[in-house]
Amino acid sequence: MHRDTDYVIHDGQIIIVDTFTGRLMPGRRYSDGLHQAIEAKEKVKIQRENRTIATITFQNYFRMYKKLSGMTGTALSEEAEFREIYDLDVVVVPTNKPMIRLDHNDRVYRSCAGRDRAVIAQIKECHAKGQPVLVGTVSIEKSEAFSKKLKGAGIPHTVLNAKYHEREAEIVAQAGKFGAVTISTNMAGRGTDIMLGGNAEFLAKNQMRKDGYEEEMIALATGSSQSVSEEVFEARRVFNELYNKFKVEIEPEAEKVREAGGLFIIGTERHESRRIDNQLRGRSGRQGDPGESRFFISLEDDLMRLFGGDRIIGIVSRLGLDEDTALDVRLLSSQIENAQKRLEGRNFARRKHVLSYDDVMNQQRNIIYSQRADVLDGNDLKSKIENMIKSSIRDSVDAYLNGDSDSWELQELKNKYMGLLCSKEDFLDESLDSDDILDTLTDRAMKLWQSKDELFGEEGARELERVVLLRNVDEKWMDHLEAMDDLRDSIGLQSYAQRNPINEYRLAGADLFDDMIINIRDDTVRGILSAIPKEKPMQRVQVVKPTEEGFMNFGAKQNKPAKQVKQPVRAEQKVGRNEPCPCGSGKKYKKCCGANQGGEA
Repeated sequence: MHRDTDYVIHDGQIIIVDTFTGRLMPGRRYSDGLHQAIEAKEKVKIQRENRTIATITFQNYFRMYKKLSGMTGTALSEEAEFREIYDLDVVVVPTNKPMIRLDHNDRVYRSCAGRDRAVIAQIKECHAKGQPVLVGTVSIEKSEAFSKKLKGAGIPHTVLNAKYHEREAEIVAQAGKFGAVTISTNMAGRGTDIMLGGNAEFLAKNQMRKDGYEEEMIALATGSSQSVSEEVFEARRVFNELYNKFKVEIEPEAEKVREAGGLFIIGTERHESRRIDNQLRGRSGRQGDPGESRFFISLEDDLMRLFGGDRIIGIVSRLGLDEDTALDVRLLSSQIENAQKRLEGRNFARRKHVLSYDDVMNQQRNIIYSQRADVLDGNDLKSKIENMIKSSIRDSVDAYLNGDSDSWELQELKNKYMGLLCSKEDFLDESLDSDDILDTLTDRAMKLWQSKDELFGEEGARELERVVLLRNVDEKWMDHLEAMDDLRDSIGLQSYAQRNPINEYRLAGADLFDDMIINIRDDTVRGILSAIPKEKPMQRVQVVKPTEEGFMNFGAKQNKPAKQVKQPVRAEQKVGRNEPCPCGSGKKYKKCCGANQGGEA
């Protein structure tokens, strides 16, 4: 298998798994031959080889829009990428109410075990005073591991990850209740606010479900459109009454949570991006509510081990701290953020590197897709086809009849157009020059092309041109995508020759693209000139001889037709001995009805 990948069989399908990140990957990304070998090994159905018909990066896909904009609370850390890739400014909008959340310094531990014990101790401390806690983990496995430890400590809690996506809104809505403990991954819980004391909107919706309202009606009840039916207005009235009712009910509990300190955010380790950490922190302290946040970090975490640097590890090692003793200083938090910045910069460089290659493909993609759009939109291609025919023949003549006549490859030129525009007897006159041959081939091609209007009709000829051109564009483009993938896999070797791989990729890709355009043109021209109308299939008419033989004994047996009796042919017919017998048996007359007639007709 490919490095850092494995595969699993699911429902008779091969699924590639990235063993480093645990993500599922497109099944046929690496090699269709490898894929089919695995299918044969696992005795599942061997599927046909797939081909890529289109490819684009997210960056170029987004840049296809005429206008780009967005709104998020964590874009500031990615400001440089927004400006460089999308030419967008990042504007910070002040909060509606002052943010009073208390963000504590990170606590750094020597080992994961010491860090985990500190997290459990912090959860116990918050739970004892009724302060709700949201624990953020980086994966499903770690969220479930913390869940087991909380069960062992006797702390009631709920787990919010991708395995429980159906209850996602319900869990998040109640994560701000007094004494609640929620364990979440960074992928879960989006789109629902954590309200202190509980979420009145969710409680109102849940009550409407119990009262028999459909989901569609509940969604309309929370909307603001005025062009709705009386039934929707009634549902809105019910929703507003329930919302106001639950809001009053949860207010005392919300006040208790505020007095306890608001929602406490615990990060079990730093993520690769500061943006994800900020998303986790941002779940607390909304709309002026109190809150706290703290990250617990181990030197054994991937981020610290790979990007933390020797300075942080050296500080902790010199102090000789045990597993349960933490460092809580601002200096370490700054060093950790610098490690995240380095990792973000490296990831951005990777994305920019990928985009640099795709920018080459993007120029080619725009040309091909505009050509396909002309065909699909039904535009008149007659002038374009005429230019393709003339340029194709001119380039062929220039290629084969270059230089002096002694160096001409006239036979190769004739072989290319043999049976289409020329025959063996053509161009035998040695006094002909290349211009004469070009004019002759062009005139023949134009007459042959114009004759298609008579063969197919005016509308049929135009449809023929569209179909042939579109088929060649699609086929050659798929071949070109595969060639560009192969080129990209090998172009990195150019760096050993002190050349810029991207520049070499751009130059080699341009040559491949020019070859593809020529192949599209030549194959389209040949396909149009050689097209002939499809012959209508011959309709066979069976001639039935009137005969009475099959009905002579009809009814002799119950419900069974009588067997036909073959009658000899009268001699007056004068049938030759070797001619087919007129009785229709398929035998010669002398071996059938004429066998007992003395050999004479």
